[in-house]
Amino acid sequence: MSLMQRAALLGGIAFFLCAAETPDAPPARLTGFPDDAAKAQLALESRFTESIDASEISAMLKELSARPHPGGSPAGEAVTNYIAGKFRSWGYDVKIETFYGLMSDPKERVVEMLAPYAYRPSLEERPVAGAPAQQAGDAPAPPYNVYSKDGEVTAPAVYVNYGLQDDYDLLAARGIDVKGKIVIVRMGRSYRGVKPRIAGEHGAVGAILYPDPADLGAPRGPVYPDGPFLPETAYNRGSVFNIPLIAGDPLTPGKGAIEKPASYSLDKIVDVISPIPVLPLSANDVHPILEAMTGEEVPAEWRGALPIAYRFGGTVQLHMKVEQNWRIASFHDVVAKLEGDTWPDEWIIHGNNHDSWGYGAMVALSGVAPMLEEARRIAELTKTGWRPKRSLLFTAWDGEELALIGSAEWVETHENELRKKAVAYINTGVNTRGYFSPGGSHSLETFINEVARNVQDPQEDLSVYERAKRHVISQGSEEERVALKASGRLRLEALGLGSDSTSFQHHLGIPTLDLGYQGEAPTGIYHSIYDNFDSFSRFGDPGFAYSRKLAETSGRAMLRLADAAILPFEFTGMADAISDYTLEIKTQVQDSRKHDAAIPEIDFTPLDAAVETLNASAARFVAARSKYNAMGASLSEKKLAKLNAKIARAEQALAPKKGLPRRQWYRHHIYAPGYDNGYGVKTIPSIREAAERGNWDEAAREVKTVAKLIKAYSARIDDASKMLEEAARS
Repeated sequence: MSLMQRAALLGGIAFFLCAAETPDAPPARLTGFPDDAAKAQLALESRFTESIDASEISAMLKELSARPHPGGSPAGEAVTNYIAGKFRSWGYDVKIETFYGLMSDPKERVVEMLAPYAYRPSLEERPVAGAPAQQAGDAPAPPYNVYSKDGEVTAPAVYVNYGLQDDYDLLAARGIDVKGKIVIVRMGRSYRGVKPRIAGEHGAVGAILYPDPADLGAPRGPVYPDGPFLPETAYNRGSVFNIPLIAGDPLTPGKGAIEKPASYSLDKIVDVISPIPVLPLSANDVHPILEAMTGEEVPAEWRGALPIAYRFGGTVQLHMKVEQNWRIASFHDVVAKLEGDTWPDEWIIHGNNHDSWGYGAMVALSGVAPMLEEARRIAELTKTGWRPKRSLLFTAWDGEELALIGSAEWVETHENELRKKAVAYINTGVNTRGYFSPGGSHSLETFINEVARNVQDPQEDLSVYERAKRHVISQGSEEERVALKASGRLRLEALGLGSDSTSFQHHLGIPTLDLGYQGEAPTGIYHSIYDNFDSFSRFGDPGFAYSRKLAETSGRAMLRLADAAILPFEFTGMADAISDYTLEIKTQVQDSRKHDAAIPEIDFTPLDAAVETLNASAARFVAARSKYNAMGASLSEKKLAKLNAKIARAEQALAPKKGLPRRQWYRHHIYAPGYDNGYGVKTIPSIREAAERGNWDEAAREVKTVAKLIKAYSARIDDASKMLEEAARS
């Protein structure tokens, strides 16, 4: 039964009122722990929480963000050494693992308007009055797009809004062709690298990307340094690597880049670098170009907030040139381990990237500094005689901002070991003040809801779970409210592109959580020089209250996963999610057939049967574990290890080595980044994207493929249930 169907059986808002809880009230049970062990676990977590120090987080963030440190740079290596030194000082077994990857630095960048008059923007991001002075020698990376194609073009300009496929459809309907043109594209609504790729597919010869004030700037509030929003002088650096196709070093797809290549050819990676030259501009620098356009005015929904009439094109003629220094860079990951004393070969992994295009206080050091404080406090617990049952690994990845290089290469290098040992991966990326906003594998949904019930919100007298739930009720979409009402849980957001979770979940099928707080502080200054310690400490998280809460939340999750006798997974969340995704796809196909009778019917019977099997398997697991607990059953450490291996590895059945059509690196058949969006997730992607492309034969084949994988997943869950049932009977 899907969540939507369950919602129909429940009463309205009374459900929410009944579900409210007293502040920080613990759940009646702690999943995975016998009652006596649950009390001891909560006491351990309380000791961990007591001494989490916001001032320590602030001090570490200030040091980490003191200077720009792009991936593959000497400054980035210095940050690596700082992080490794911290872990060593706390007693962790620390390794720095080095990988090699292809990247590009700017050699020559030119954008100039030739007609209707001459104009040449500076291509420099200037400090703003009132902001802290930039230290000498600490200049960030010049504004550019790494992995842009080299080239020089002169062509008319066309404004294409966000550069989504729908935008090009509107242009075509109005008889506007971008073939042979340079497109000007607003940032937002899709991953940066998707924009030039789609533009190239439509025949454009160059692309200029800029952040419009309507999305990130003054119309939304005071700009930095007076407020948190983006000044019009800001440039948004970043990668245009085709990450929806593959992540990591483009020269070694699927294989860890542990050796520096003697030579390479760009001709072999044309599918992952931008197909056309790309450069970023600030809103301030693109303003004269857009203002000079004389063509037809765009529709209202395409208009930004610059004080001009936005037009499709006209007589504007642009010249742009991109020439890059292509090089093999070294990227340095930190891996710090606290070995477990019972099941040392079961790993709970927490990671985040440490590289940044600029100072990076918010993106992504706002997740790194709390992780370090979490690790410090866990190390303090070992001084009291406690030791985790499972091994805890803390990781800091390099090269994320380029192509998820550090995490992808580490995962590819250690794939066989991770398939056997990894229990779960937790990522903590951008974190600001606001509401608890978890994402990840739905088999961990019930677990992270339990954790959130134990974390006190720093602003209100209730748990972060309760505050987030009330926010969904008052501000969420109808779909979000229905899902909450149906399950009683905060639903995990399915993950697309945007963090180091990608390699763990999408490539290997390792259960993943992406944790953070957000919603009450804007994040649009990322990848600019204005993302600095001053901005974060005044606007992102004043007082570091939510930084402290992130350390507590992820720390509780790590401790609980480390010490649970039976891993606290619950598969009803995944069954609910897959049921809903299946219904969405069937509705999508049915709607398409209403508009085009030539579309063939798709036989969804195999998928429906597989989903029904999964629902039964998930319910059986819940019942088996409940009976196991009720009977006071127990298993030996050896049998618990066998049981937990079945639980932890179940999701790998959904990510076979033969990956998705046309992008084999992505293996997970339930979650993947959308190929034409990137950041947004595509659920059951092989069927959904085939249907969106009108490839109905492929869609029909993928129905059978996905059904087979879901049944294999269900069988693994059933194997775990059998062990619990047998233990309860004995």
